[in-house]
Amino acid sequence: MNNRDRKSTTASEASDSPSQQARGERRRRTDVSFFIVMGGISSCFILLIVLLLLADLRFASLAEFKAALFKPEIQFAFQLTILSCTVAALLSIWVATPLGYLLSRYRFPGRTLIDTIVDIPIVLPPLVLGLSLLILFHQPFFGWEIEAWMRDTVGFPITYRWPAVVLAQFSVACAFAVRTMRVTFDQIDPRAEEVARTLGCTRGQAFLQIAFPQAWRGMIAATTIAWARALGEFGPILVFAGATRMRTEVLSTTVFLELSIGNLDAAVAVSLLMVAMAVLVLVVLRLLGTGLTS
Repeated sequence: MNNRDRKSTTASEASDSPSQQARGERRRRTDVSFFIVMGGISSCFILLIVLLLLADLRFASLAEFKAALFKPEIQFAFQLTILSCTVAALLSIWVATPLGYLLSRYRFPGRTLIDTIVDIPIVLPPLVLGLSLLILFHQPFFGWEIEAWMRDTVGFPITYRWPAVVLAQFSVACAFAVRTMRVTFDQIDPRAEEVARTLGCTRGQAFLQIAFPQAWRGMIAATTIAWARALGEFGPILVFAGATRMRTEVLSTTVFLELSIGNLDAAVAVSLLMVAMAVLVLVVLRLLGTGLTS
């Protein structure tokens, strides 16, 4: 390159430098505006949640919180909540594991229909789900009722008893567990199972020896999510199991009962207890580090 070309290149770079700097400055200002707008919109929701928690904490004093928690009715509701949520979560993972695996691995007739049916409890209004359960157990099928058969055969009715609480919680929680397990199996490479089958394993052996051990984190996450969803269930429990003190009362219905008699302090105390339990569940999910998304 001769001196004339070198000088012209230097002059061109010198002339382009201010324009490039201006473009870079405009890009930075645009980025700042972008984060201000996006962060401002997002912070509104975060602020709402924080204000809700602060309002509950400021409303109920520590003495009121302790007094409410030592009430026999609330202690019974707490124990029944722990029991029913645990049973519902275990039943959910028992169903969600095979169903999530089938939806993830295989394409079969009616798969889209089944996939849609699984989502119905998620989108169905809670009171409608509870009413449907109530009708199911008292609607005659071929001349007999499920409720009457349970009462005559097992000797233990379902409706307005604690098993109705478990069934109402399970009906919704299982749908969330199925979704979590399907995502879990979607993230597991199926090639290892295919290799196992070429080596002589049956489908059942490939599932139990290859896929099942790899899905343990997802199973814990699904169980935890099902437990948390069962904790917040209210509508189906109210319609199908009722809200009878010392019988079918769980924490969610306790809030309703305390509000109905004007005991706002106890209702807020129970609400804070449920918030603490929900936060504990979220911490467990974060510690698992599953990386699952729904």
